[in-house]
Amino acid sequence: MEVNQLLHRFISLGVLFTVLCQPAHAIDSVSMEFGSGDRTKMVRAAAQWKWEKEWWKSNGTHIGGYWNLDLASWRGNKFQNIDGRKQNLFAIGLTPVFRFQRDSRRGPYAELGIGGYFLSDLYDNNDQKLSTRLQFGDQLAAGYVFQSGIDVSIKFQHFSNGGFKKPNSGVDFLILQARYPLD
Repeated sequence: MEVNQLLHRFISLGVLFTVLCQPAHAIDSVSMEFGSGDRTKMVRAAAQWKWEKEWWKSNGTHIGGYWNLDLASWRGNKFQNIDGRKQNLFAIGLTPVFRFQRDSRRGPYAELGIGGYFLSDLYDNNDQKLSTRLQFGDQLAAGYVFQSGIDVSIKFQHFSNGGFKKPNSGVDFLILQARYPLD
C-alpha cells in the first residue's frame, strides 16, 4: 500500500471518528464560502462547533475558538497551464481556528487557523502545482457577528504540503464567508 493511500485512510478515519464522537447538538453553526485565486474558483460548505475554553480574558475580550469541518469544490481554468482547460477537484478539511473576539461574541473579530486537508486529485493549474493530496490550509480572517448571530467574514487561505514533496508552489484563495448559527 503506498504512502498516499495510508495517509488518505488515516485522515478519513480521523475525520469520521471526530464527527461521530461529537453529540449532534455540538454543531453550533453552518457556513457557505466562495473564493477565488490562482485562476481557480472555490465553493465550500462547512460545519463549526465552538470550544468552551476562553483564554486571555481582558477588557471585555478573549481568545476562543472552534473546529471547522468543510467540504469544498475547486475549479481551475488553466489545467496543466493550458488556457481554457478545466480541472475539478474536491477537498475535505478539518481546522482548529482561534478567534479574538468580544465576550458577547458579537461585533468585529479576527481569527487564524491551520488545518489538514485531503484533495481528490493533485492540483496543477496556472503554473501552480501541489505534488501531494495531503495539504495544510493556513487561514487568516476578519469578520463581524451581527446581533442576530449571522457572521460574515473575509478570509485569506494558503494551501501547501509544507515542503514534504516538490513541486509545492502553494495555492492562495481570497474567500467570502457567511455563517448561520444553529444555537
